[in-house]
Order: sequence, then structure tokens, then C-alpha cells
Amino acid sequence: MLWNLLPALGGIGLFLIGMLLMTDGLKALAGARLRDILGRFTSTPFTGAVTGAVTTAAIQSSSATTVAAVGFVASGLLTFPQALGIIFGANIGTTMTGWLVALLGFKLDLGQVMLPVVFVGALLALSGRKAVAGFGLALAGFSLIFIGIEQLKSGLDAFRGVVTPADFPPDTLLGRLKLVLIGVVITMVTQSSSAGVATALAALSAGAVNFPQAAALVIGMDVGTTFTAVLATLGGGTMARRTGFAHVIYNVMTGAMAFFLLGPFTAVFVSGSEAGNSLTALVAFHSFFNAIGVALILPFAKPFARFVEALVPDKGAELTRPLDPLVLGMPEIAVDAAKAAVEQIVRAEVAHLRSCIGASQPSGPDYGRDSIETAVSEARSYLDKIELPSRSDAEISSIKGMYHVLDHLDRLLYRCSQDDRISELPKDRRLKRLASVMIASTDGYLEVDNPLQCESSLNRVRRFLRRQRKLRRDLLISDAATDSLPDEVVWARLDALRWLHRVSYHLWRIRWHMNALEGVPSGRKGGEVTDGMA
Repeated sequence: MLWNLLPALGGIGLFLIGMLLMTDGLKALAGARLRDILGRFTSTPFTGAVTGAVTTAAIQSSSATTVAAVGFVASGLLTFPQALGIIFGANIGTTMTGWLVALLGFKLDLGQVMLPVVFVGALLALSGRKAVAGFGLALAGFSLIFIGIEQLKSGLDAFRGVVTPADFPPDTLLGRLKLVLIGVVITMVTQSSSAGVATALAALSAGAVNFPQAAALVIGMDVGTTFTAVLATLGGGTMARRTGFAHVIYNVMTGAMAFFLLGPFTAVFVSGSEAGNSLTALVAFHSFFNAIGVALILPFAKPFARFVEALVPDKGAELTRPLDPLVLGMPEIAVDAAKAAVEQIVRAEVAHLRSCIGASQPSGPDYGRDSIETAVSEARSYLDKIELPSRSDAEISSIKGMYHVLDHLDRLLYRCSQDDRISELPKDRRLKRLASVMIASTDGYLEVDNPLQCESSLNRVRRFLRRQRKLRRDLLISDAATDSLPDEVVWARLDALRWLHRVSYHLWRIRWHMNALEGVPSGRKGGEVTDGMA
């Protein structure tokens, strides 16, 4: 008996490897288009559900779709209810694998035919060209799926007549509950509901289980995918944990609904059907209850999102909340999340600068030096962890720009700690006026309608303060030479002048790099301008 079971286990293994290869290949082919498609076509929970279903069906990876949704919320591109639509839709997209298996894997004997296709796919995967290699992986994985199904069918055929529906829990309420739990365990072990559904289809085809028993197993497998979702969100940020909780709650509710729909569905669609029709009916039931679940939950996406947010409150530093470790596996999404965090840190530091000089705070509360310093360090550490493919020129440029911004933020934060120079500003009428010019340039520093005009304005202020620094330096030195002012006052005001100029320089360069990150063409050509400063 054990020896007869080994081919079936091998078939499941080949199926899983095929799914992994096909998913990796399709994700490589999709590349940044996955992010663009999900972001562009998701404006409401409904459009998110449609986009999530289509995208997941195309790339055969609900985890990739979910991680992308997490990254979009973390970076502020989507709201949580919109992201929930994508996550719900991904559940429908995963049922496409069942249709592929039922319509091709069991109705056509493709195992032998696909063997040379695996060879072709392997050759393409070794080509070294990214697009061709991705296609080769997808092709080889697609072929292995059918080879695995063929092996699984032949393995379970040995049990035909030996293992019958009578060997499983009976088709009663308690029996169905036991089968649901078995389905949950199968998915927890294989970490793939698709492999579980393929196994249920093979068992149904071999006559080992009847339709209600197979359907109960599929319900359990659908619920069991939440275990995978929870594992995937471990170690993630707040958004990742919320996604995991939302997935669990939604799938359990959908599973409960499917459990009560099983009886009517069997009576209407399956009674008296042939074995081949039972296979189609099983995947149809899988798609049916997932589609019904999405249709019922979408009108309540916003209240459901608020419920999940109450269950999983925000934790960690507010400034670095977008830096979700879960999205590090998708570099393009991770770069977007880092941009959102850097923007928040910039806003916080500008507010801190205004607070240090005693100006009002239109840009928000003062987070304090320690919090901002920690946030800068965490953002830099997060950027260090992003691993980019060699050809990701746009992302590499963005990461370089963010490193520049963080460097200027570090130096600006140091300037904010120079209390002796800051305290000198209100003591001199001219210095006070120059300080007001600089502070005025920070009004609406990030909330600007014309970023290029903002950068140009900051650059004009920087050049103006550079001229004033030279002019006032000569006048102050003359005052010291003629004893018009005490030497210590002259040196203190000279330091304050230098402080104003350097701060204006950092503000300009931060805005310059932020504009570059946002794709705004700069009005100035060339690289970093040092103004003679180290």
C-alpha cells in the first residue's frame, strides 16, 4: 500500500515545483507591470477585486498580488479598503488553477507530451536574457504541472476500488466538518491550495471520494490558505498584519457560507452527473463560493477595513510606518514604500527646524530630534536591505536619490542642534529678517502645486543668503576692527550667518532630490552644488 502511495506523493511534489517555477517565471515577465496594473486600475474596492482576480489568474500568485497591495497602502498609493478589494479578488484568481487542472490535466493525457516541453523551457531559462529566461521558467513550470497531475492520477488509480468514499467521514454535517478540517491540514502541509485542489480532483476522478466529500475538502483548503497568509505576514509591519487578519476573517466567513451552500449546489448541479462532469462541477463550486463571498463583502469593504484596523492598531514609529519588511521581496514596491517614509521624515524635519527657530507649524507637529534621528537611521537601513536586479535603472536611481536626501537630513538635523547659533538670530535685526526669509521658503515645503517652482524659490533663497553671508561678513569684521561691536558678538553673528546659509542649502538640495524622485524635471543642470561647503 505504501509503495503505491509514493507515485502520488511524487506527483504532488512535481505539481508544487511546477507551480513555483511557473509563478516565478510569470512574475519575472510581469516585472514592474504588476505594480502599474494594480495601481492604475484600482480606484474602488470593486475595481480592486476585478484587478486582483485578473492579475492573480495571470501570474498564478496570490501572494505576489497581496504583497503588492500591502506595499501600495504602505506607500500611500491606495487606501486599505481599496487594497482589501485586491486581496478579495485574488481569492477568485487562485481558482483559475483548478480550471486548468480539471479541463486539461484530467480530460487530456498531457504528461508524456509535456516532457520535451520541459526540456525546451529549461534551455530558454538558461539563455541569460531576462524576458526569455522568465518565459522558459513559466513554460517548464506549466509542463511540470501536467506531468505531476499524470503521476498523481496514476498513483491514485492503484487505490481505485480499494479506497472508497466509505473510508472517509460520511456525508453528514459532522462528517463534512471533519473533511473541512482535513482540507485545512492538507493546505497547511503543502502550503498550496492549488495542490490540494488538484489532489481532491484526482481523488474524485479515482472514485476515492464522492462530490460532497471532495467539495468539503476544497472548502477546508480555501480556509487553510489563511495559514499561509499568516505565515507570510509574520515579521511584517502593521499593514501586513492587517492583511493577514483580513484574509483569515474573510476566508473563514466565506468557508462557512460555502459549507451551507454545498448541499443545495450538489442537489442542483451534481446529482446524476458523470465523473468528468463532477470534476468540472468541483472547480465551478470553488469559483462560485469565492465569487459569492467577494460580491457579499465588497459593499461593506470600508466598515470591514475599520473593523480590521481596530483589531490591529498602528504600532511602531509613525515616521517609518511605511517601511514594511514584507514588501522587500518586491523591490519596486519596496522603493515606493521607502519614498513614502522619506517624504514623511522630510516633512517632520522641516517642522522641527521651524520649531527650533520659533516659527509656527503649518507642516505638522514637532516629533523631536531623537525620533527623527531614529527614523533617518531606520530608513537608511531599509534601503540597504532592498536587493535590486542589475537592470533596475529607475529603482537604482531612486535609491541613490533617497540616500542623498537622508544625508542632507542628517546634516540638517545637526544644524538644528546648534542652539548657540540659533539663539543669536533674534538678537540682530538683520539676522532676524534673513531668518524670516528662509523660514518663509519652507511654508508648504511638500504640499506644493508646482514642485519645480518650489525648488527654484529655495535655490533663489540659498543664493541670496550666500551673497548676504559674504556682504555681512565684511561689515561685521569691520565692526570688530573698529570696536563697534565686541569680538565675541561679531563671531557669534558670523556663525549665525553661516548657519542660515547652510540650512538653506540643505533645504534646497532636499527639495531638488525629492523632485527627482517624483520625476519632476529640474530647472538646474549638473550634479551636487557644494557652495564651498564640506
